[in-house]
Amino acid sequence: MPDLPVTAGLVLAAGAGRRYGRPKALVELDGEPLVRRGVRLLSDGGCTPVHVVIGAGADEVPDLPGAVPVRHDRWPEGLGSSLRRGLASLPADVPAAVVVLVDQPLLSPTAVRRVRGAYADGAIIAVATYAGRPGHPVLLARETWPLLDGYAVGDRGARDLLRDRPELVVRVPCDDVGSPVDVDTPADLPRTVSAADAALRWSPRDRRS
Repeated sequence: MPDLPVTAGLVLAAGAGRRYGRPKALVELDGEPLVRRGVRLLSDGGCTPVHVVIGAGADEVPDLPGAVPVRHDRWPEGLGSSLRRGLASLPADVPAAVVVLVDQPLLSPTAVRRVRGAYADGAIIAVATYAGRPGHPVLLARETWPLLDGYAVGDRGARDLLRDRPELVVRVPCDDVGSPVDVDTPADLPRTVSAADAALRWSPRDRRS
């Protein structure tokens, strides 16, 4: 997709990962911390700048080449506050942001480029779908960010906004280029790297996947 508008990237990676037993930003897949994988996902998808909201375990988060770490001390308030903190950290000239969660390592740069393509075609909210269900990445144009003040609270991000304002949302099928599977517990990691998921994985060499 050549000549896409510039959009920022935002990785939400502030949670404590209580079910996992440690912050999921620090969990490794193929020897790579999930937080770095999230940065690479957005960078390979053409996003710039990329900001990463960190909170629990912030002092243990590795260096994030190519990204701006955004410390969020109020991370216990939930996902919504992390989303609002991350968006507020972006430069004033950023017209839109692509948002991903740190614990979904099988999202692909192609999905990022697809939602950016929807924005290029006029969408102000574009959401990747899998089997018809909304997932990530989610693109939010700047004019929609004030709407999140009434929605992104507690452990709720943009999901309720997408539900209540369907006229604003463009759905972008991404079943063929990735999976929204979550890594919530240590038992999920072997499932994530199983043979069934291997075809959906992307590595540092897959810059054009």
